This record gives sequence, structure tokens and C-alpha cells, in this order.
Amino acid sequence: MQLKIYNSLAGEKEIFKPILEGNVGMYVCGPTVYSNVHLGNVRTFLSFDFIYRSLMHLGYKVRYVRNITDAGHLTDDGDVNNDRFVKQTRLEKLEPMEIVQKYTVDFHKVLDLFNLLPPNIEPTATGHIVEQIELTQKLIERGFAYESNGSVYFDVLEYNRRGLNYGELSKRNIEELFANTRDLDGQGEKKNPQDFALWKKASPAHIMRWNSPWGEGFPGWHLECTAMSTKYLGETFDIHGGGMDLKFPHHECEIAQGKACNDTAPVNYWMHANMLTMNSQRMSKSTGNYILPMQLMTGENDFFEKPFHPSIVRFCFLQAHYRSVLDISNDAMLASEKGFIRLMEAIKVLNSITPNDEKQSGFSFEEWKNKAYEALTDDFNSPVLIAHLFEAVKYIFALNDAKETISTKDLEELKSTLNALVFDVLGLQAIEENNNEKLDQTLQVLIELRNQARKSKNFELSDQIRDRLLAEGIELKDGRDGTSYVLN
Repeated sequence: MQLKIYNSLAGEKEIFKPILEGNVGMYVCGPTVYSNVHLGNVRTFLSFDFIYRSLMHLGYKVRYVRNITDAGHLTDDGDVNNDRFVKQTRLEKLEPMEIVQKYTVDFHKVLDLFNLLPPNIEPTATGHIVEQIELTQKLIERGFAYESNGSVYFDVLEYNRRGLNYGELSKRNIEELFANTRDLDGQGEKKNPQDFALWKKASPAHIMRWNSPWGEGFPGWHLECTAMSTKYLGETFDIHGGGMDLKFPHHECEIAQGKACNDTAPVNYWMHANMLTMNSQRMSKSTGNYILPMQLMTGENDFFEKPFHPSIVRFCFLQAHYRSVLDISNDAMLASEKGFIRLMEAIKVLNSITPNDEKQSGFSFEEWKNKAYEALTDDFNSPVLIAHLFEAVKYIFALNDAKETISTKDLEELKSTLNALVFDVLGLQAIEENNNEKLDQTLQVLIELRNQARKSKNFELSDQIRDRLLAEGIELKDGRDGTSYVLN
């Protein structure tokens, strides 16, 4: 099957053709480590973790680069006091690199809980100041940038004058950008309002600063990704990913910097993950509709009735396509928990199934496998893939009830394929908790009591135990090998 990827630059799905056959270079914009990673960020990084896992499962050798932004993050190119690191340093009364260390540790801790694989390379902005200065010098030499009062800006109009197209990714035109420009402090240094900073002059109070040919300052936010992606993946690489909110201006600026420096498009496939909402509203601290990942997992919040294991949260996130808006709510999380438990129970049951090579089944393993991989190779369609997994779940429980049969060959291949898709590709983890063990022990006692009641012909008590458990979502199943239970 040919892998198809939705390319944001083209606005359509395209057959994936890597630059080097069998290899993939993938860069994903990482976190800005001035505060705790929020749940929307987790959704983005989890989406690209699924894509990374899928590429490897499909046989590609992947070099996955995800940066850490630990300097130079201005919300605009005006007042340097808008630097998020400067603000947080003052708020917490810590050194900037203490802020960086604190929230980098938090970022890794949270992603580990959600079972995200680490990237192959995780470079930092402060570790690549030299490369950013060199790129800035190159852009000045090529006439695409200019120095003004100790700062350096990229000349957007000059870029367009040379037949290039600033706005090609976000589908904006230069005239609209001019018309909608806000009047910001520091715009007087620019030739054009749309010009963006490559290097900013540090004010006397600005703590994070480095020497440069233009005086002491710090790099612009957009420049770091061009410096690091080209250093580790080359002047043109396969995939660049990030959140939808980065399409403009961040990724637009990366394209311009790459083309201006190297006379070539820096990326072949641009991929963007969509946003996360909660209770059908945008997550925002200002509105109070906001929750941190750890609060969702500990239950210390006012939105969810109970804590949810990270694997259940991961399962919930993957039930929406990475390009779709995902809305989480208490009901959605409870439904995901129910589905997750049923999926894990099916995998457990599959290990106890006895094959039958004499009787043919109505379930076609090859047809099912093809549908699963069609979903995976169709722009990494996780919700459709999961739907096909539950077709297999239904079949597994039918096998357990002796309503279906499976050959020895198909049984082994179903086990192998299901385990690979669930654990390696989706990245789910079975939940091993003492509470589950106690539940199992309790249910075994009730099953024994029910069996004793049936032997004593006390069918009223036997049926009462069965019906009360069913009302609580626990279904007893009587089979040739005894009585088992399924959580519904």
C-alpha cells in the first residue's frame, strides 16, 4: 500500500515519496519551556509520536528531530519585555536557565507518562546560537535581511520582489498582510510592517543575551527551527510538523528563511495537528476552561468525575484524526475508558483461544488486516484504524463464546498484528493496577458462589448474582472451560 500524507502546502493528500528511499527526515516544533506543558501541546506531540511510530512500523528508518525553545520567544517583534522567558523569570524570581530546566523536566515527565518515544535528536535554541548568527549573516549577504539599530529583520517585500511567495503555506497574500498589520512598538526599525526579526537587540534589563556582529542580543523565534532542522536533516528534508497555530507566522517564516538561504524549498511535506477543546470550548486560562495533563490524571480538577490513566487519555486522543479538532469531556473520557478496557480484555482473551483448522470462519483475517493498513497509510487515520481493531475485538469474543472459529495460522497472525498495532503503533499500554487484581479476585469469589448456587439448584440466587453484575457493566460468560467475565 502507498502511504498518503496530507500536505498543508498543497492542501491535499499526496503519495509520500521520501528524498532517500526507505528513510525519513522529520522535524517537529517542540515546546517553549517557560511553563508547564498544557494538554493541547500533549495532543500535538502525541499525534506526531503516533506518526513516528507508524513510519517505523511501515519499515522506514526515521531521523526524528524535535527542538526545545529555551530562548528568544517573542510574541511579536516589538517590546523585548514581551519575551516569555523574561516574564516568567521575573514572576518566579529565578534565573532564566532555572526556568528552562524546571519546565524541560516537566515536559519530559509528562510525555513519558503518555508513553511518547523520545526523538532521535532534541536540540535547543541556546545550543545553536552560532548557527543562527551564521544564517542571519548569510541572509544579509544575500540581500534578504538588514540591520537596524542593533536588530536584524527579514525583508518580506524583497523576498516577494524576487518572485518568491511569502504566504504560500497559510494562503495569505502580501496586500492583506499590509492592510491588517497592527502598530507595534519597534516597528519603526523595520522597512516594512511584515518584516520579522532574525536577531533582536537586548535592552539593558534583558537577561538572556549573546554577542553578535550587531551587538548584544538574542535570536528571533523563527530562526532557530531553520538553523536546527537544516543542520540535522539537510537543506531540504521530508516532513515538518507542528500545531495548526504555528502555520502562520512561524512555519511561513521558516519557508522564507530556507528558500532565501538555500534557493530551495526546505520541506516536502508540511503536517499540522489540530487543536484540542474541552466541553466544546477552547481551552484558556482566562476563561477558566483549562486543565493541566497531571490534573486530568490525578483527578484534581472540577471538570472530570474521576482520574484517568494516561493510556486511556492517549486512547481518547487517538480516536480523533490528527487534523480534526478533538473535544474532550467527562462523557468522552468515560467512553474511552470503557473502550480501552474492552480492547485490553480482548487481547487477554485472545491468548486463551484454541484454534480450529477443520472448520472455516466467516471472518477473513487478510481482509481485516488490509483494511487496518489502508487506514494507517491513509494519512495516519487513527480513528478508522481503531474502528477496525474493534471489528477484531468483536470476533475475538465470538471465538471465546465458540460462535466462531480460527485456524492456527490466522490465530498467530492475528495475535502478532493486533499486538503490533495496539502497542507498537498506537503506543497503548496495558494498565496493571492493584485495583484490577482486587476486582478480579472479588469477581472470582462471586462466580464461585454463583456456581455453588447452580449446583444446589438455587437458580433464583444464581440469576440474581448474574443480573446484578450485568447491571454494573460486568457480563458473565459461561463456556466449556468455565465461567469468565467481560467488562462492558
